[in-house]
Amino acid sequence: MSKFTFNLPDIGEGIAEAEIVAWHVKVGDRVEEDDQLADMMTDKATVEMESPVAGTVVSVAGDVGDVIAIGAMLVEIEVEGDASEPVPAPTVETVEDRIEPETTEAGEADHAAAAVVAPEPVPAPEATPTPAPVDVSQAKVLATPAVRQRARELGIDLAQIKPAEDGRIRHGDLDQFLSYNSAFTGAARTRSDEEKKVIGMRRRIAENMAASKRNIPHFSYVEEVDVTALEEMRAQLNTGRGEKPKLTILPLLITAICKTLPDFPMINARYDDEAGVVTQHGSVHMGMATQTDAGLMVPVIRNAQGQNPWQLAREIVRLAEAARTGKAKSEELSGGTLTVTSLGPLGGVATTPVINRPEVAIIGPNRIIERPMYVTGTDGVERIEKRKLMNISISCDHRVVDGWDAASFIQQLKKLIETPVLLLAD
Repeated sequence: MSKFTFNLPDIGEGIAEAEIVAWHVKVGDRVEEDDQLADMMTDKATVEMESPVAGTVVSVAGDVGDVIAIGAMLVEIEVEGDASEPVPAPTVETVEDRIEPETTEAGEADHAAAAVVAPEPVPAPEATPTPAPVDVSQAKVLATPAVRQRARELGIDLAQIKPAEDGRIRHGDLDQFLSYNSAFTGAARTRSDEEKKVIGMRRRIAENMAASKRNIPHFSYVEEVDVTALEEMRAQLNTGRGEKPKLTILPLLITAICKTLPDFPMINARYDDEAGVVTQHGSVHMGMATQTDAGLMVPVIRNAQGQNPWQLAREIVRLAEAARTGKAKSEELSGGTLTVTSLGPLGGVATTPVINRPEVAIIGPNRIIERPMYVTGTDGVERIEKRKLMNISISCDHRVVDGWDAASFIQQLKKLIETPVLLLAD
């Protein structure tokens, strides 16, 4: 018998350390070759460590949340024979590759759904069970861990829900089930207190947001925009589009932003406050805040200024899906020069988003609402019409962007959005 030391391998260029986010073994466990040992988070990717040998675990490097340096001991395993014999290098694969992703189709919406994509409506459930605590963790249905957890908290048996055509149950299916089953809409549930260690992606988000608010003097500006003409044009573009992707308002908004930025280079910038250098970028690398089961991620659309609305729509869907399934590459999650964030169907009247440091601005479209407005027609007569209105918020780094610049940028953006034919002009 001898001991084999499994050191944390090099799992990415420029990576010096990784955080333990989950253990699959403990001291005394028997492991076989290729068994899962631990999940490690490095930057914004979670990777899985597998055992290169068979044996018994005699020690582990630390607890969940601890940070381990590349090359340091992760697990020590007692093996039969000589542990000095060469063993195959451990395989590193993303944890998400082993989980069936929850896919969503990008549908037509009345809002910029960058952070939340609404699921397709599903038929009403056929059964009406009585609400009772059930164990749905072993149900033989297709659903993501987030959906299973929500169903467990609601006391819903996933086996009683009729899923979408692909057989996978989504949050929208739960919502539809609840709307047809009043037995589940009684008094609020009582939950016991629960402590959760802030680790992994949630810790990265917490650290980044704290650093942004601590170092950046934020200010926000909000303006109301009439998107009636923009929505009419979008509907026309989606009619007979052929193989082109269906347009939501988000790619049109990004197009408008890109056409406005040349006159406001201080908005499309990154500030290195340690070096005291502001870099005003010529190209627009547009980050789009995307909600995932692991937390908020910001994939980046490279050279957004050079893409038309249909190209942007296709790239938005691709990057959002890659982020949600954990398959986004490192270069797709960094290097943004400006970010757009939206709560999608949750909308809201106005937001004051936190800047994605070291960028100096972030733009937040809000929910579209219909409201009567006084409108002056071409005949000069003022009348009341039903219009579609949306508030646009922008938060800026006051060290780099003055209030006048932010307001002027939004006002020029407003004119372009309210005259949408200009979006398709060269």
